[in-house]
Amino acid sequence: MRILSIETSCDESAISLLEATGDFGPDFRYTILANALSSSAEMHIQYGGVFPNVAKREHAKALTPLLKQVLKDAGAASPRPLAPIPNLTTLLAREPELLEQLVPFLETHEKPNVDAIAVTAGPGLEPALWVGINFAKALALVWNLPIVATNHMEGHIIGSMVDGEKLRAFDFPILALLISGGHTELVLSRTFGEYTIVGQTRDDAVGEAFDKVARLLGLPYPGGPEISRLASRARQQILEATPPGFVLPRPMMKESGFDFSFSGLKTAVRRIVEAHQPLSDEQKMLLAREFEDAAADVLVGKTMRAAEEYGASTIVVGGGVSANTHIKHQLAASLANNNLATLLTPPLALATDNALMIALAGYFHAAKSEYADPTTLVARGNLRIDM
Repeated sequence: MRILSIETSCDESAISLLEATGDFGPDFRYTILANALSSSAEMHIQYGGVFPNVAKREHAKALTPLLKQVLKDAGAASPRPLAPIPNLTTLLAREPELLEQLVPFLETHEKPNVDAIAVTAGPGLEPALWVGINFAKALALVWNLPIVATNHMEGHIIGSMVDGEKLRAFDFPILALLISGGHTELVLSRTFGEYTIVGQTRDDAVGEAFDKVARLLGLPYPGGPEISRLASRARQQILEATPPGFVLPRPMMKESGFDFSFSGLKTAVRRIVEAHQPLSDEQKMLLAREFEDAAADVLVGKTMRAAEEYGASTIVVGGGVSANTHIKHQLAASLANNNLATLLTPPLALATDNALMIALAGYFHAAKSEYADPTTLVARGNLRIDM
């Protein structure tokens, strides 16, 4: 089965074409036929975070060129003489630039060898999601293809489980730690497609906290990699002693449940920054290290307790913050010391938002004919993985 996938949940526009066979298990195999991505991250630096309407505009500009590139790279583009297509004006009324680019392409190209379209339906920024969904609807209408409404977070889970062109060895129950700029969740899965959120953030997501702390330290957006860079330098230079007032809390570590809270941690950093202005470069390094240590302690501690509580055999880490080396190392060490579960983390190419993970998740639903009704398919910014 060939899946064309579309991802527009945030500031990454991405399209891929994947061919796959088998069920969710050891017999599954897939081949990446083509994959393309365009990021608008630099345009959001001035806002200190992703500005939804800017992301929406950039998705509308990027999707048709990405589609052309993917079909060309996969050898699936088939030019033809000008031919009429269904009127897409109403469907793409809110994306005039997308309409202007897409119609000439569809009028001059044959339907490619594709069996279904997978598109991110949520969670994410609704204005951004709508561009991808309407793009998918237009392609589905012209090419007479079914659509899979894919959950972005399920994509992150499955994207963290691949190895080469197959799934890595795993056993249920799976406990997924999903950490990104918009989410911090612990999700339990006892069989494919069934998920229960057992813990989630009550305020800021951990990636959001990284970005906010970076702004407090005068670091550029996106802040996560900058915090990690300074924290790593602090560890490498053996800055053992933390100056007075640079000890941060570990929020909710002692509570019995598995929820998270990072707003108070960010506030604690702000108070330190205000009390020690101007911060020296060394103080910034020390504070970055202490913040990253605090975040890792909370994430690892909660994950370990949840793994024991639910008897998890496999721990999956997904989302953009899963690229954080320190968090991965701390979790791997804790699991190894306690001989609890197998740890699966994504390759760096699949840690951040991408279309391959959407194609992978979409395939397993398409294989069971779990398609969406295009007339009722909508963007759902707060779509939960357990719905």
